[in-house]
Amino acid sequence: MRLSRIIMALTVGLAVAAVPTAAGAAQPQPPVYAPKESLTLSPLAFCLGGTFTLVGSNFASNESVRIDVEISGLPAAAPAEGTARRSDGSTVAMAPVAYTPNRAQPQPAPTTFTVTADGAGNFTVPYRPTRPGGYTFTATGLTSDLKASATGTVCPPKPTRPPHKGGLPVTGDSIGTPLKLGGGLAAAGAVLLLASMAWRRRRLG
Repeated sequence: MRLSRIIMALTVGLAVAAVPTAAGAAQPQPPVYAPKESLTLSPLAFCLGGTFTLVGSNFASNESVRIDVEISGLPAAAPAEGTARRSDGSTVAMAPVAYTPNRAQPQPAPTTFTVTADGAGNFTVPYRPTRPGGYTFTATGLTSDLKASATGTVCPPKPTRPPHKGGLPVTGDSIGTPLKLGGGLAAAGAVLLLASMAWRRRRLG
């Protein structure tokens, strides 16, 4: 009888001790979120001639990512391609003319291109703008449809300075040479005059 009471007491104690553990396990756990995809630029602003570095993170593993580039700050009233604007504001079509440049002209930077993310869903790619303005880059995962964007600014190129520090260029002394020549001729004339006077004195004496 005493043994059965001891066993019962132990059973009740274990049950009471297990209740808080079971209650804690039954409570909802906070959800675990995957890292959000992102796109960053470095640097955020520079003058024309520099390069953006685009860094994408947390896209799908080894997926192709399309980069779309939107450029703002360009003239909105520019005439359509293949036309010219008259002084009165109207446009006229231009006939194509064959032209062969002496050297290759710089190609405009692409407004759409594709990169491939690594196994961790990250990528790094340089982008060199060819005109000033505001740049908005949008990265879209072609498999996951994940999307991220970043913006930067490109200012016009800095004006180049002349090679000299200013002032008039030095061209030499334009008066010194004639003065030296005139002085030499005057000295020679004086010597000849003295010689002539001495010769006349001797002849008269």
